[in-house]
Amino acid sequence: MQNMLTILTSVFRGSLSKNVRISFKVVVSARTYADFTPQASFDIKKCELHRLEQGPPGEAVLTREDGLRYYRAMQTMRRMELKADQLYKQKIIRGFCHLYDGQEACAVGIEAGVNPTDHLITAYRAHGYTYTRGISVKEILAELTGRKGGVAKGKGGSMHMYAKHFYGGNGIVGAQVPLGAGVALACQYQGNNQICVTLYGDGAANQGQIFESFNMAALWKLPCIFICENNKYGMGTSVERASASTDYYKRGDFIPGLRVDGMDVLCVREATKFAADYCRSGKGPILMELQTYRYHGHSMSDPGVSYRTREEIQEVRSKSDPISMLKDRMISTNMASVEEIKEMDVEIRKEVEEAAQFATSDPEPPLEDLCNHIFYNEPPMEVRGTNPWTKLKSIS
Repeated sequence: MQNMLTILTSVFRGSLSKNVRISFKVVVSARTYADFTPQASFDIKKCELHRLEQGPPGEAVLTREDGLRYYRAMQTMRRMELKADQLYKQKIIRGFCHLYDGQEACAVGIEAGVNPTDHLITAYRAHGYTYTRGISVKEILAELTGRKGGVAKGKGGSMHMYAKHFYGGNGIVGAQVPLGAGVALACQYQGNNQICVTLYGDGAANQGQIFESFNMAALWKLPCIFICENNKYGMGTSVERASASTDYYKRGDFIPGLRVDGMDVLCVREATKFAADYCRSGKGPILMELQTYRYHGHSMSDPGVSYRTREEIQEVRSKSDPISMLKDRMISTNMASVEEIKEMDVEIRKEVEEAAQFATSDPEPPLEDLCNHIFYNEPPMEVRGTNPWTKLKSIS
């Protein structure tokens, strides 16, 4: 706007005599909330069903408020993971690090379909769920860099972050599934009408403990949604090479199942609502397979292109990206403007940059804290051969 005024002033000064004074007004139109469509309905991909006569609806209603909230959450996750990628390559984040970019619609859609008081446990690709469960970007990145301001005080790292009703990531493949069944048993025992969302990946889907958990949950009719996030590849191999059956939504056999488009936040939300209602009705567990995609490799040590092509990744990005899909829907139905989305993107980038600054400047936890927070109550004298009151010295 300032540039326009300068140009106009120069033009007038050059074409008019000094004795002539001219005034002009520039009218700027601003869109108000009333200019936008408050809500719209969208056709969504129908779920494939197993042992179910009826599934989630084929249409979803999206309000402007929810749409903006979903967009902000997914874009924040995306920027946070890209920043984690950068910090890892700078060797500021060390150890294991499994990024979630590409799968944002799963986390945001699931959270939109359950209550904050419901419980959730996942595998080690956990940064996205840590954020949707209420932990700030600052605390997540600080945990990744091992700083005392991290959500686990810098002692858990990428795979061990926790929040209220969130039991974190788990570093052992598939080990969180029986734990999730146990949380669901607690919900049933307490009669609080809560459920547990138990997530695992396609790479863990052949673990024996998962089928044991299915069996117990079905016998006891536990209020548990078992969710397989099928991102097409396990640790360096495709699902077709790893599983005799890739119909993961049918792998519960006696447990009803849904196969869901995991790249569409509305599909995931509607399927999760359906599954949550099923569990709360006392019918027992239900299984969901979310067909999604990860843009990064399995972990930061995996380039991700030795078992798939760069062209394949780019095609998914261009045709099925969950953030672009939501943005296009909102703009095409006049639920949001391009300028509004861009402004939000700028805010998110700023938030992530400030969080990264904190994560690289906050001090590491002091050495004397090493033996703290191991036990809930007073620790015994010996902790695996280490006396917690012994003065520790760093030899690094």
